[in-house]
Amino acid sequence: MESKSTPSPQDCAAGILDIIPAVMRTIRNRMRQEASFELTVVQFRALARTVRTGGLSVSDVAEHVGLTLPSASKLVDGLVKRGYMRRRIHPNDRRISIIEPTVKGKRALQTARGAARRHLATMLEHLPNRDRAVIATAMEALRPVFTDDNGKAG
Repeated sequence: MESKSTPSPQDCAAGILDIIPAVMRTIRNRMRQEASFELTVVQFRALARTVRTGGLSVSDVAEHVGLTLPSASKLVDGLVKRGYMRRRIHPNDRRISIIEPTVKGKRALQTARGAARRHLATMLEHLPNRDRAVIATAMEALRPVFTDDNGKAG
């Protein structure tokens, strides 16, 4: 039997569901305010996924960011036109285009992540060391739950 002080998996799930939207809202708001952010959150997510995977089909992008195929195609077209992504033909199926990040795309992603990281760090500065240690430990505990064997987000 579990101790009352030990949170259940349901308690942990509820905590994650409560805080993640607030964290994402903070990041989204910061991205909108920051002049150095060249990308919307959806563009950022699509680009980040292509960087993590090395390349995706448009349907993979659509699934990852939660868009319809035509909307994802429009999103990718815009990122390709702006030089953040490029298309190449799938090696085994010429009907499929693989979307890959460009050097410009990787650099924009690095800039956006760096700015978001600095902003979040500023928000966490006031927390006591023990609370920051708990957060760091919790993030490491969650990593294998929410990423694949290579540490990439699922």
